[in-house]
Amino acid sequence: MTPVLPGRTITGMSAVLLPHLDPATVDWASLDAHIVRTHEAGLTPAVNMDTGYVQLIDADTRVGVLDRAAAITGGDFVAGAFTADQPGAAFDLGAYLRAADEVTARGGLPVVFPSHGLNDHGDDAWLDAHAQLADHIDRFIGFELGPMFVSYGRIVSLDTYRGLLDIPQCIGAKHSSLNRRLEWDRLAVRNEVRPDFMVLTGNDLAIDMVMFGSDYLLGLSTFAPDKFAERDRLWAMGDPDFYQLNDVLQYLGQFTFRPPVPAYRHSAAMFLQMRDWAESASVPIGAPTRPDSDQDILRDIGERLGVL
Repeated sequence: MTPVLPGRTITGMSAVLLPHLDPATVDWASLDAHIVRTHEAGLTPAVNMDTGYVQLIDADTRVGVLDRAAAITGGDFVAGAFTADQPGAAFDLGAYLRAADEVTARGGLPVVFPSHGLNDHGDDAWLDAHAQLADHIDRFIGFELGPMFVSYGRIVSLDTYRGLLDIPQCIGAKHSSLNRRLEWDRLAVRNEVRPDFMVLTGNDLAIDMVMFGSDYLLGLSTFAPDKFAERDRLWAMGDPDFYQLNDVLQYLGQFTFRPPVPAYRHSAAMFLQMRDWAESASVPIGAPTRPDSDQDILRDIGERLGVL
């Protein structure tokens, strides 16, 4: 377990929900407004991530999201470099490079989104794939995504993670195992091997990992980028109010990231609609949903946060 680091400045990246008017129609106006408020809060918008349904939307929609993020932020965004494939597929370097180029051409920083080809062939192949990407991409973010999020998710061994830190083009990696111990181990390796490498927590069940030296790329922060930014400022100032706000945000995470975990996106859609930040709580075809009874609990949490 790494020590608590009070007063540090936290780098926050927020995975932006892609709102929908109905299961087949993106709510582009609400997306634009949410990217604006995320960026103005001081967080880096992360688009075309799992929170943005990257694996459920078509190529034209993914490019449209990138265009909007670039126009709004001037290139200050990160985005999933996604390639669709099937179980057992080989790693498709060309497809990944094309996906990454779509991001970098607009000024963004690509996140290597998981696929079968990347994850189905063992840790050595996973690490070699990132080395191949580094031969062509100047800067990128890696991504360990657990199988509770997607069926083709992979959390690699600590030795493999150490090998990732030897790739200078990889400036950080999002870790979404929802396991504190695994993340603490990665922080210890980072501190030993490459202190400038960003361990980006994706643990929506333990958002206080920022106290130990993680930065974050979270889906939970899309519910309230304003409150996450406030929390981060409190930590940097050494203000004990950090803990109270973090506790309520963590309650939100524990509730909305319960199994089935991918249904957190419907929770986010409901919460954004409650905040008048989205026209509808619709999710795209193929996304799991939550029961309507969740709305009373979400409203109570919103009231505790002072946003409803």
